[in-house]
Amino acid sequence: MNFRFHKLLLPLSLILLWQVLALYISNPFVLPNIGAVLSVLLRPTADILGSGSLIDNAMMSLFRVALGFLIASCLAVPLGLAMGHWEAARDVAGGLISALRPVPPLAWVPLAMAWLKIGLLSILFIIALGAFFPILLSTAQGVLGVKRSWMEAVSMMGARESDLIRSVILPGSAPEIWNGMRVGFGIAWMCVVAAEMLPGTSSGLGYLIMYAYGWGQIQVVVAGMVAIGIIGILIDQLFIAVERRWFSWRSYDR
Repeated sequence: MNFRFHKLLLPLSLILLWQVLALYISNPFVLPNIGAVLSVLLRPTADILGSGSLIDNAMMSLFRVALGFLIASCLAVPLGLAMGHWEAARDVAGGLISALRPVPPLAWVPLAMAWLKIGLLSILFIIALGAFFPILLSTAQGVLGVKRSWMEAVSMMGARESDLIRSVILPGSAPEIWNGMRVGFGIAWMCVVAAEMLPGTSSGLGYLIMYAYGWGQIQVVVAGMVAIGIIGILIDQLFIAVERRWFSWRSYDR
């Protein structure tokens, strides 16, 4: 077996430290022990304080982030292709993008609630905003990195602009686009959890964490945090697996 057990040393050490601290503090409202958290994680379909099960809330969060991520991708990829390929597009949009990009997605929460009211639309706005900029910038950078010789060769054969984009620019920039989508999904996942903690939300892992905290059920809070981390790792590994399968040629093109 090629499994490297040393990779488990740090996680196991942290779990051991957690349990020691929990026993030392001896206050479940400050730090619950591992057994209490596992009792929640190992019963993912059980109702929690009348707010739905762990898996139900996780699925709702995943639905929201997937929809917001899809919206962000549909907007960011075409704009990124345009900014990377046409200098005029970079001149027009570059300044606005540079001004808006440093603003944290959660800083838009008051405006999102004012414009879209409390509910799904405001949550999707925050998610899409968080994913938008990494996808946009990676797409534009990917297009700028496409070899000029490829485009010149296709142009010499009489290819139209649309053929150039479809046959050369989009495939050539695909690895960078995918990497931007990977980063964007990670940010979207963080944003959805934070957005679900807003007033008026009644489902999702973020809501479950805040609801459980209100009832003093810290073991549920920690279990929700662990579930967020596990789901995030699994999604990231899925992105990595697709990258290795579809873009393995990238390492030979450098």
